[in-house]
Amino acid sequence: MDFVVVVEIPQGSRNKYEMDHDLGRIRLDRMLFTSTRYPADYGYVEGTLGLDGEPLDALVLGGDPTFPGVLIRCRALGMFRMNDQQGEDDKVLCVPATDPRMKHLHELGDVFAHDLREIQHFFEVYKDLEPGKSFDGASWLGRSAAEQEIAAARTRRGACSPQRRDAKAAPTHSGSAPDEL
Repeated sequence: MDFVVVVEIPQGSRNKYEMDHDLGRIRLDRMLFTSTRYPADYGYVEGTLGLDGEPLDALVLGGDPTFPGVLIRCRALGMFRMNDQQGEDDKVLCVPATDPRMKHLHELGDVFAHDLREIQHFFEVYKDLEPGKSFDGASWLGRSAAEQEIAAARTRRGACSPQRRDAKAAPTHSGSAPDEL
């Protein structure tokens, strides 16, 4: 299953960018309060609605950081399910689908354990110094769970009528379906 990820935050950044879906532009939400940096490109799976009312989050493992707004065709390896001050917040771990350097990665178990620990550590501490923010636990789930959540998030997105659609729900890019790139 391939899908499109819209990158909001490049790997290595301390700036937290978010897509303003009303304007169709990237805005600076805040600077991280800690000295941590995003361990991978971070964004969302286009055409989805997560359980938190926003597009389903995604982390893209790649060799070099990209930039906010770039679209990447990806495939899932697994999912990081965390709980924060607002409840459950899933993050799909994925790789660029056409990158030959990533063709050996198919499952969560194919990723170096240390890389998974780095990602988990980032999410455990990146909100530590922010008032009102918290981390309340997490677990890693396999590719099948990630693909099921992507499908469910697409269904949730499709179930929202245009009049009721949350303004934070990401529109698909014009001229193509979420899976086309």
